[in-house]
Amino acid sequence: MKILCVSDATDTLIYSLQAPLRYKDVDFVISAGDLPLRYYDYIQTILKKDVYYVYGNHNLENFARSVENKGDIYSVTLPLCGGTLLENRVMNLKNHNLLIAGLGGSMLYNYGESQYTESQMRWRIARLIPRLMYNKKKYGRYLDILVTHAPPRGLGDGEDLCHKGFECFLSFMDKYKPKYLLHGHVHLDDMNANREILYNETKVVNVYKNHIIEDDFPGGRL
Repeated sequence: MKILCVSDATDTLIYSLQAPLRYKDVDFVISAGDLPLRYYDYIQTILKKDVYYVYGNHNLENFARSVENKGDIYSVTLPLCGGTLLENRVMNLKNHNLLIAGLGGSMLYNYGESQYTESQMRWRIARLIPRLMYNKKKYGRYLDILVTHAPPRGLGDGEDLCHKGFECFLSFMDKYKPKYLLHGHVHLDDMNANREILYNETKVVNVYKNHIIEDDFPGGRL
């Protein structure tokens, strides 16, 4: 199986007339966030591949928000487009026999949208547990890929609060053993830098900008 992964920055290789040929053998696309919805629309149109994404911490246009008009406050929900939102979901991509889940957002640092404390992220994980248990019973495994925006704590994260990783992602990997945790958020100045860190049975991969995952997943295919 071949997966095109994107995050945080658009790529001229994808915004290219050669992109349909370059990525013709990609099965689908995963985004770890902080990209405009129009980029996902473009990818789906030009590559004719499904896109699955989570929110970053700068995807403010994707969220319902409060708007004040003459003293009245009401909620405006902007339409979702450009792919399938993975946020707070566990999905079975039946065409690929692949189990994926999404937990976007970053550590809380300025009370903006799509930011969470450690305890809030733990609560989000807890809400996924029933479906993970269902997967284990039916498919013999909890999950193949967890897509996040922020990295796990101590595995390619930063020391500043904004880019600090979540400790609960470590316990998630300990318990549910996804084959991959794909994240963005931490920009790579050197595109030749090592992107992968092995944590027990899980490959933690920073998919900043553009990265290809090729693997034979349980129940999947090359």
